[in-house]
Parts: sequence; C-alpha cells; structure tokens
Amino acid sequence: MKYILFTGGGSAGHVVPNLAVMQELRSACKLAYMGTNGMERALVAAFGCPYYAVDCPKLIRAPTPKNLAIPFRLVSALKKAHGILQREAPDLVFSKGGYASYPAIWAAHRLRIPVLTHESDLSPGLCTRLAAKKCRYVLTSFPETAKKFGNGRCVGSPIRRDVLRGDRAAARVKYRIGHDKPVLLVLGGGSGSRVLNEAVRGMLSDLLPRFDILHLCGKGNLADMAQTGYVQREYETDMASAYACADIALSRAGSNTVFELLALQKPVLLVPLERASRGDQLQNARYFAERELCCILREGELADLPAALLRLYGNAKVRAALRLHAPASGTEQVLSVIREVLEDHAPPKRSPWM
Repeated sequence: MKYILFTGGGSAGHVVPNLAVMQELRSACKLAYMGTNGMERALVAAFGCPYYAVDCPKLIRAPTPKNLAIPFRLVSALKKAHGILQREAPDLVFSKGGYASYPAIWAAHRLRIPVLTHESDLSPGLCTRLAAKKCRYVLTSFPETAKKFGNGRCVGSPIRRDVLRGDRAAARVKYRIGHDKPVLLVLGGGSGSRVLNEAVRGMLSDLLPRFDILHLCGKGNLADMAQTGYVQREYETDMASAYACADIALSRAGSNTVFELLALQKPVLLVPLERASRGDQLQNARYFAERELCCILREGELADLPAALLRLYGNAKVRAALRLHAPASGTEQVLSVIREVLEDHAPPKRSPWM
C-alpha cells in the first residue's frame, strides 16, 4: 500500500482541499498529515489519520521584530520535518501550500521523495514560489497560473464530493428556513469577516424583506440578535446543506470557496479581502467577474450592499454563464496526477541531514 503524507496549513483554504483528496484515497493508501498546531490540526483530527506537528514560523507582512526570529525557528522546523520524513518514508508528499507546508516540502526534496504542490489562487503564493523547483509538478486551479511554472499543470480546484450533494429541502428544514423568499448565504471565511458581519447585520432591515439569510459568521462572532428569517452559525461542518439551501451568496473571494460556489452554479457577490492581503482575492474575483460568473463589490462600496444583491439575484447573464461555464471539481484530475507520480516513483535513497 502506498504511503502519502499531506501537508498544508495556516488557513482552512490550505486544508479543506487536502481533505477532499484524502477522502478519495483513504481506502487505497496509507495517509498522514504534517502541519502546525494551528487550525489545520483540528480540521484534520476529524479525518482520523496520524498527524505530525512541526511549528513552522510565519512571515509577518509588516516590519516587526518577530520576523528576526524566523531563521532560527525555521531551521528547527526543517530539522524536525526531516527526521519525521526519514523515519516515515512516505512514497509521496502532497502539499496544499501555506507557510505550514514548507518544512515537509524541503525535507522531502532532501530525501528524494517526490512532491506535488497545489496552488489555489490565480497569483501564486510565497510558499508555492519557494517550493516550485522542489516539486515534481505545481498543480493549479487556473490555467494561467500553470503557465508561470516550467512544471505547472492545471487540474482545477479539488472539491469535497459531499459538498456537491446537498439536499435543498432537508437543508431548509435543518435551518428552519421557509420557502417564501430566496435564501442569501453569507460567508466570511473560516475565522469570519468583521467587515461583512457588520455590513449584513447593519442592513437587516433592508435585506430581510427580500431574503432569508443564513449567516456563517466565524468562531466567536455570534451576535445577540434574533430576527425572523435570520439564522446565524459560527462555523458549519455540513457545507453541503449550507450551499444547498442558498439561492445566492455573499462571500470573500478565497479561491476554494469561490470554486465550490461556482461549481454549484450559485450566483455570488464577492467582497475581496484587500487589506492585510497580497491582493490574491481581488485577482481571483476579477478573473471570474470578467467571465460574468460572479459580481464584485469592493469594501468601500458596502453601503450599496442591498441593491448589489438584488441586481445579482436578477442578473440573467450571470445565471446563463454559470449554466454554460461553471468550473467542475478538479479532484479526479488531482488523483490522476498522484497515481501517475506514484507509478513512476522508485524507493528513494536516504540522504543525511547534512
């Protein structure tokens, strides 16, 4: 039985696509995961595979004395990852990126274990750029991204199978939502978006006459407010139901969430994260908006939110584009590349740390 070690973390967007692929491999391969003690550990725990924690430091994108300690902490993380991989000897390391994945990629390269990495965003992140030459292939969600790497291959975005199989009627019963109004699903990312939370709650008097609202607001962000037609959840593990009950969505523009919404042909109004960001969400949003698959509302335009949502709900061009050009799940293509690399792989000759 082949042994695959998955890695990736720092945000849910670096973990959930890994879980989509792992779900398909669990009966055929031995699986393990390497990440930090951050949110990826909790997300992977429910899957039930061995987990190896390596405390990799994160670069803070602003001048701060904390960055001075990064070289020392990184060396420690690389040594620990090297020791784990040398002992475990997986046949393949599969990375979904994020700072938490770099030690496993570096160690696998040193030990001549083949590495695949997957980049979700249109603009590749720092870890992908640093790791690209250490990987057999850089897999991408966007065709344009693959062209930036000599070993790039576009496979699409891996999506969990269950997410695409929600039951609309059962979902409405679950959330106690009626059938007389369309349902607006509000998504602010795994930790919630203060900007979106405040905008939606401040405009409920304008929104609720037209929509029932399912608001996934992020951990610790529930508000003490009870209004008919307004349902709050901190975090939803059953995203199949959340998507199934929705007629339209309001979301940040993280690539994985957007691909899931578009694959389900849900009209979505994207409010890209721009501050404390390298601009990847705005680039993702513009890519899809140029193809009329979604609409964009910038943070500075949130006063126009109710009108923008109504325009989206009645936008025939977006609905037609989704019917014709909605992206498919890339899970099967990712699995195909994994099988290809495993078939080509011979047991590596182990190299020492130095």
